[in-house]
Amino acid sequence: MKVFRRLAYPYILWMSIMIVIPMLLIILYAFSKEGNDVATLSFTFAHFIKFFTDPAFLNTLWLSLRIALITTIFCIFIGYPIAYAIAQSSIKKRTFYILLITLPMWINMLVRTYAWIGILSDNGLINQILSFFHLPTTQLLYTDFAVILGMIYNFLPFMILQIYSSLAKMDKSLLEAANDLGANRWQRFLKITLPLSLPGVISGITLVFLPSVSSFVIPKLLGGGGYLLIGNIIETQFITVGEWNFGSAISMIMAMIIMLSMYVTRKFDKRNTGNKRGDLS
Repeated sequence: MKVFRRLAYPYILWMSIMIVIPMLLIILYAFSKEGNDVATLSFTFAHFIKFFTDPAFLNTLWLSLRIALITTIFCIFIGYPIAYAIAQSSIKKRTFYILLITLPMWINMLVRTYAWIGILSDNGLINQILSFFHLPTTQLLYTDFAVILGMIYNFLPFMILQIYSSLAKMDKSLLEAANDLGANRWQRFLKITLPLSLPGVISGITLVFLPSVSSFVIPKLLGGGGYLLIGNIIETQFITVGEWNFGSAISMIMAMIIMLSMYVTRKFDKRNTGNKRGDLS
């Protein structure tokens, strides 16, 4: 056991350098006055007050939450049928389908997002198809539609894989027992399949909503320079403006929102697990 513990030491050191120390610095700057000199920092709540008293920042936060919520909802409604179809297929086909789902993830997200610029632009693939059929072209790029589409494309595999994992591990004997008791196809789905797959749905919500609400690459590329989400504001504060303290404060606010979202989904998952155990007993 001591040997295995020693093998964990490099990972703990890496975690401390790359995660713990940067997080402590963000907390330090978030509650400090302007300036990047650690020795001269002094305690203040001014950056948090600035954020919550400025309607522009609050509107950006609401826009980020709204787009992340829409993205998550679409990923559920698109991903669940796909995951269900994969789980119902044969083992050989499952491997092929999972490969198709994960294959785009082998390419860098930045490259995948740039590809959508060519598809959605005024002279892109979609508008060329519309022109070929003598249909009116439309502005697709630099809109809410483009941003949400890009997020769905990039984060949908996470939803599919989580739901598929829950469906694949489901005890098929429960469906057979329900069938013997006279339950029809919809009753078996609503009473057995859907409840047992909810842990996968909740995990998928976590893996889709959290990166969506803090994403800055997709809105920057598909939304244009004037399209800002909360992740773009944080990037601007650190890289362009140089206000590390205010950027750290916004990062702290987003971290609290993310932790709150994780707490809610975890409580819902525990409640759902408890209800399933009570039903089975």
